[in-house]
Amino acid sequence: MGIQTQRIEPHWNYLVAIEHDLERLSRYVEFDSSNFDCFSIEIARVLLASGAEADVVCKQLCRKLNVESSAENINEYRVEITASFTAIPEFEVLIPRFGLTLKPWEEWGRANGVPLWWTAYNKIKHERHAEYQRANLKNALNAVAGLFIMVLYLYREKAQSGELVPATQLLQVSDGHFGGRNHRGYEVGIIYNI
Repeated sequence: MGIQTQRIEPHWNYLVAIEHDLERLSRYVEFDSSNFDCFSIEIARVLLASGAEADVVCKQLCRKLNVESSAENINEYRVEITASFTAIPEFEVLIPRFGLTLKPWEEWGRANGVPLWWTAYNKIKHERHAEYQRANLKNALNAVAGLFIMVLYLYREKAQSGELVPATQLLQVSDGHFGGRNHRGYEVGIIYNI
């Protein structure tokens, strides 16, 4: 009996694991605007994991775009990534189950813009004793959505051909980044038009 294998992308798998944690969180905290300021240890963990992974993925994406890239921080990532992918500030992530539409990189549309969730991630990472309330649902949702977008761009070819598996359960791309197709492909998984 043979075993067939296909290359599984580690950053995709990590995103799917974080998304699973987010879905589990939804059993205890309703993803509703009245709860966006709710903060907790579990929400902090999701935010910190997403922010740290987004940092790694942004750096890799910069290196993929330019092998000589020396981008090391959010401002340098913004300059290099948006030069190639101008639509990122407008990229919408949907969480249809809760009626949410997120634009986690919207601040990148402004000169020197830094996402609010990114600032929260750094404040919690370095000053948790004073900034713990920033570990809130709104920031965590946007951090996971921000990571989702960057992972899609890192694995753009696979995303466009539906080869990123397993499929995400909560996160979807909007029609504007989908060519009007259903967010889920048929047998091949999710097809992302980015």
